[in-house]
Amino acid sequence: MAKKTSVHRDAGTGQFVTKTYADKHPKTTVKETVKKSK
Repeated sequence: MAKKTSVHRDAGTGQFVTKTYADKHPKTTVKETVKKSK
């Protein structure tokens, strides 16, 4: 299994968003890489 995963966040609110939403709004979203919890 992968030890890291990618998540997407809205830059203004900090809320998690879907990859589809992030792809449509690249200026207002941030892609983060986080460690998976055990």
